[in-house]
Amino acid sequence: MKKGIVILLLLMAGAAIGQDTQFTQFYAAPTYLNPAFVGTSIQHRISANYRKQWPSIPGGWVGYNAAFDTYISSIKSGIGFLATHEKAGTGGLRATSVSAQYAYEVGITRGLFFRPALQFTYSNRNINFNDLTFGDQLLRNNDPTTLEANVYQPINFFDFATGAVLASDHFWFGAAVHHLNQPNESLYPDRVGVLPRKYSAHGGYKFHFNGRNRNSNNLIAAFNYKAQGNFDQLDIGAYYEVKPVTFGLWYRGLPVKSNNYGYLNHDSFAMILGFDNGSLKFGYSYDFTVSQLTMGASGGSHELSYVYEWGNRKNLRAARRRVVPCAKF
Repeated sequence: MKKGIVILLLLMAGAAIGQDTQFTQFYAAPTYLNPAFVGTSIQHRISANYRKQWPSIPGGWVGYNAAFDTYISSIKSGIGFLATHEKAGTGGLRATSVSAQYAYEVGITRGLFFRPALQFTYSNRNINFNDLTFGDQLLRNNDPTTLEANVYQPINFFDFATGAVLASDHFWFGAAVHHLNQPNESLYPDRVGVLPRKYSAHGGYKFHFNGRNRNSNNLIAAFNYKAQGNFDQLDIGAYYEVKPVTFGLWYRGLPVKSNNYGYLNHDSFAMILGFDNGSLKFGYSYDFTVSQLTMGASGGSHELSYVYEWGNRKNLRAARRRVVPCAKF
């Protein structure tokens, strides 16, 4: 059964080339979601994300994300650096990217901000030819030698993105476009494989239940819609903060739209548990697969997030007037 699923995934991968990493806890990877979120912390912020997708399937997908960003009040700007890495398949298809990000903060009214941003990325794609298994090896009982020639070559390319966010103390809405230049990411030297642009729109609203006390008992509802190539998807849900604990429920899919195989576009439900002590945030989520690739066969997906923020006293006071209310764990 698992072998059949792996073959199906490989066939589907041909149509899914060039799709970006997606995180269930997209709000805990804000600068990956949109470069306009750079500099929306107290002053300095480091974050990390880890996702293990379909652990029951051999050669399942693993992704990592690490970022640092800071706000420079003298120039009303945020700057950041982002690194991502992913590995998929038994052949070890790897993708690594490093990005420099910049956002400028414009105060429209007191408590309302607009932040346009740019991102510059350098990426590498490669595959381990020695980990691949070809038909002639299977015919010879998995003989480690093959008559296939290694025609794959690592590819390096530059990439660009832009985004913007409008935010107040209780809501935010943003949009971003990644891969503006649609770079070639083909591993075949004489072929072109265009990385399609990714369009995303995301937003959220924060409901306060303690009047002026906004440090606990908050309900945050958020969404993230993304489209890339022939594929699109919606993440929508909410989480509740009872400091220091946070828990939530999310749905991924587009139930009003069928996919190319005639099935409703349901992907997964996710349960999230987080911890937030003010400067340190930690989150864990588990995706329950509800698509045709059942949870029993795939093993669902595990995801971890980590965020740490710090700043001097001056910036701690200033943060009360300008910090964007995006998710904090």
